[in-house]
Amino acid sequence: MENLLHMILAFDTYYFDNKAKTVCISFSSWADTQPIEIYSEIIEEIADYEPGAFYKRELPCIISLLKKINLKKIDLIIVDSFVFLDDFDKPGLGAYLFESLKSKTPIIGVAKSGFYKNIKNVRHLLRGESKKPLYISAIGIDLDTAYHHIQSMHGNYRNPTLLQLLDTKTKEKENT
Repeated sequence: MENLLHMILAFDTYYFDNKAKTVCISFSSWADTQPIEIYSEIIEEIADYEPGAFYKRELPCIISLLKKINLKKIDLIIVDSFVFLDDFDKPGLGAYLFESLKSKTPIIGVAKSGFYKNIKNVRHLLRGESKKPLYISAIGIDLDTAYHHIQSMHGNYRNPTLLQLLDTKTKEKENT
């Protein structure tokens, strides 16, 4: 029975004191209200932020945490970022992650702010009563399908319940 279980991963990273705390939650259904598992890791001496090249900072954090997870059960990964940064398919974090996973695992990007030259590769999703959309992008999966998956996630607010939980867990202080 466990072999039939499909898993979705969602990642977020929080930066502080030249460190990065990356958290990943796993779940099996878009309607889930609780994660199945929560993974966490802190990396020190991370790359500096480089405008237009955010992936250089965050991708190593995600890859490091992915090494602790059995990828054979993973159907899809959500990142708190974009897949493409513009209408000319300039790769963002999601595209670089897709490439690093040998283009085998679909990626959905869920960003909270948009880029003005990114229209064709993004769907604007209004959830709940929010006037501000989430910006959905995707690779390895149809963009409209990705949009509907995020739209169908549990929760009455702009951020789906599990993605809000992920954001909260990422910013929690470690007891070290």
